[in-house]
Amino acid sequence: MASLIQLETRAWCERFLNHGNDPKGRQYDQMTQAARSGRANIMEGSQRAATSKADEMRLMDVARASLVELMGDYEMALLSRGKAPWALDSPEARAVADWRFAPHGDWPDPVHDSCTYLLEQRRRLAPLISEDEARAANVLLILCRRTVGMLTHLLRRLGEMFAQSGGFRERMTATRLAVRDAEAPMCPKCGAAMRKRTARSGPRSGMPFWGCSRWPTCDGRREEGNAEPPP
Repeated sequence: MASLIQLETRAWCERFLNHGNDPKGRQYDQMTQAARSGRANIMEGSQRAATSKADEMRLMDVARASLVELMGDYEMALLSRGKAPWALDSPEARAVADWRFAPHGDWPDPVHDSCTYLLEQRRRLAPLISEDEARAANVLLILCRRTVGMLTHLLRRLGEMFAQSGGFRERMTATRLAVRDAEAPMCPKCGAAMRKRTARSGPRSGMPFWGCSRWPTCDGRREEGNAEPPP
């Protein structure tokens, strides 16, 4: 959907923005960049999913924000031309809201096959967009709204998954901490795992020592390489 929005936004800008209504080309740049950011951050977030759920969520949220920005551009484009966006219960808006991508099978050649599929879906959408400026802006506004809604749902799901188990990077950190705790000495005061630290002041400034991981609740410590707590 984000790929379709990027293609159609570029087409809309090329057809309907000109020196008269966009003399410095800023609206063209802003709209095409917002559409690109929506798609690009979804792609990057999907790739980051394997290593960090936190990064995936952050990038998906950037994609959502970019598409919300694009929605505002289409709204202002309509308003500046004296038109209001379609009401959601209008026949035109319902037709766009009900439009769906056609089913597809396997993609043995993912890049070629997915792009061929996208071009076919664009041809299917063309009758809804037509060559009318306001109609095309309304259609794209609704497609952006649909995509923002899907991203909002996805972010909610990702948040639930992250709360339960984190991502790969977060699980690696937890594993590393668990191994470190297993190899660390136990605090002589409370029995918790200790952390290797460096003294910052006093006669032992700059010297390593083991401090309780529950500090400042517990101030237990051992000198490095010494099984007994220091005096």
